[in-house]
Amino acid sequence: MSKKVIPYKDSELGKKEQVTQMFDTISKDYDGLNRVISFGIDVKWRKRVVEILKGKKPGSILDIATGTGDLAIAMTATGAEHIVGLDISPGMLEVGRTKITNKKLENTIEMVVGDSENLSFEDQSFDAVTVAFGVRNFENLEKGLQEIHRVLKPGGSLVILETSVPTKFPFKQGYRLYCGYILPVIGKIFSKDRSAYAYLSESASQFPHGKAFNNILAKIGFIGIENKPQTFGVASIYVATK
Repeated sequence: MSKKVIPYKDSELGKKEQVTQMFDTISKDYDGLNRVISFGIDVKWRKRVVEILKGKKPGSILDIATGTGDLAIAMTATGAEHIVGLDISPGMLEVGRTKITNKKLENTIEMVVGDSENLSFEDQSFDAVTVAFGVRNFENLEKGLQEIHRVLKPGGSLVILETSVPTKFPFKQGYRLYCGYILPVIGKIFSKDRSAYAYLSESASQFPHGKAFNNILAKIGFIGIENKPQTFGVASIYVATK
């Protein structure tokens, strides 16, 4: 298991509180910076998550760490009748609610403040759970995954999109250069919180990925685990079943 990336700046607050403050601070800039940082490829990755779930025809979906709601909005293409977008940051959710209102999706998508490690939903509440670029921010990774397992219906699907580290030359070296030097500079130029994108870079590089993350999912009790590397391995889509 990788070491905890905390704090992301000098603070007496725990990781959960710091992450909340960080995303509240950068919420207005987040979507634009996301497109710049990923060169827009994150949109394609989210579409692949949607395609994975579309064939499973989920009636209800919980999108954890929904942020500004990009994945929750994209999930409407699955035909799901009820989608809950949950995030710990009120600021990110406020941006998301505006997007949902503009798209007239209020009857399908509900945005709620919540803690991924202490979900307020009953056991076996959802047909599918998704997380895009959020599990690395869990303060206690296994506890968060256990909560996901609890609220999923038997046979339900978990799909996680998360950053990973390429293993082959020259992509591995290029990834380290980008995360170590270029990403923090972009954050300093465009973000109000200069520490935030340094944290995001460091947390991405230290998060367990590939087989290491597959093993954690298996430990929690998920089955049928698949790992689908994306774009030379800079991100991965993990698919598992309860």
